[in-house]
Amino acid sequence: MTRLILFLAFALACLGAVSPLRAANTERLDHIVAVVEEDVILRSELDLALNTIYAQYADRLGQLPPRSILERQVLERLVLLRLQLQRAESAGIRVSDSEVEQAIARIAEQNRMSIEQMRAQLARDGMSFDEFRRTLRDEMIAQRLRQSVIQSRVTVSDTEIDLLLAGNSLQRGQVHVGMILVGLPDGASSEQIELARSKIEGIRDLLMRGEMEFSAAAIRYSDAPNALEGGDLGWRSFDELPPIIANAVQGLQVGAITAPIRGPNGFVLLKLLDRREDAQQTVTEYHARHLLVRKTDLIDSGEARRRIEELRARILAGEDFAELAREHSDDDLTASNGGDMGWFQLYAWGNGVGETLLRLKDGELSEPFESDMGWHLIQRLGTREQDVTEEVLRNRAREMIGKRKAEEEYQRFLRQLREESYVDLRLG
Repeated sequence: MTRLILFLAFALACLGAVSPLRAANTERLDHIVAVVEEDVILRSELDLALNTIYAQYADRLGQLPPRSILERQVLERLVLLRLQLQRAESAGIRVSDSEVEQAIARIAEQNRMSIEQMRAQLARDGMSFDEFRRTLRDEMIAQRLRQSVIQSRVTVSDTEIDLLLAGNSLQRGQVHVGMILVGLPDGASSEQIELARSKIEGIRDLLMRGEMEFSAAAIRYSDAPNALEGGDLGWRSFDELPPIIANAVQGLQVGAITAPIRGPNGFVLLKLLDRREDAQQTVTEYHARHLLVRKTDLIDSGEARRRIEELRARILAGEDFAELAREHSDDDLTASNGGDMGWFQLYAWGNGVGETLLRLKDGELSEPFESDMGWHLIQRLGTREQDVTEEVLRNRAREMIGKRKAEEEYQRFLRQLREESYVDLRLG
């Protein structure tokens, strides 16, 4: 929980918009470290973010870069996140109080504590509950901005999926990768390139001699946005990774570190932290048939139940389910097929159907059960294990193409947002 609170405290500093009143009251004792459009970032906000990071790394401060470098990294993150909130506000993106409360409840549940216990834990970690709530709201707003940008810019066609699969370039398995980036500006001079090359080679020498852990080196030296996370890219399939990274780690042994690689943003070192293979994907499918008596203004719940019970008695007496479904079922999707629902995964027709099927044996007729639509009968006809590996692979191809495009588009959006916005950094 403490790690979560530290993260949220940092997010608060990164995402929290400063109201004009708050800025006016604080500025008497504070000073501005950045102007972001018509908003400001105060020294106290930067210090809050920095102190949160120092608290998180209290037992390994040597992994952090010098304070002056860390200040610049954190301030840039503050600026970018503030710009995202401003853009979201102008786009009319809002998060309601009820949505925030639901998110708080989910976090408490995930941490196996009540709201009051979480409130007490927050207080012990130096964060008020109001700050916590505001942080969550801002995080949710920023995430919705991302979703909005991606939705408007990213599409994946069946043709793209077909080409990816036909080219056999969708590599199986996933890798867990760490990255260190020594960045280069656009149009870097030969001197800047050589300096960056020398720096990345020096970092690799430290790692190969065992003088520093990879994550510590990333925190201290990397210019990548995930530097403070130890350069951890998380678990990715090969097609989620940029081609230059995917190609570099494809033949690596777990624990190995690449030679320096020149990428579009500078020089990178990669470490293969772990690897796992894909397994065959199977699901249990159910075959059933269904009969519904719908509730209407003229047929209340009691009357619908009476009718479904009468139909069940007729089926048990030997009448044909299919004929009764064609004649009496109000389910427009299945009635003409004698109530046949085909093969489907357990909850494809809703929780009520799924839970009922679990209690039945093949060939068994259910007791009547009620839903918002009316009263139902289900007869379970059979089950089977279905190999959905290819379907999963196709869905994965769609997801991977979409994620790759989404990452590229949002990074392009953020660069454009930063370039088009007025930002005045005032670090001394």
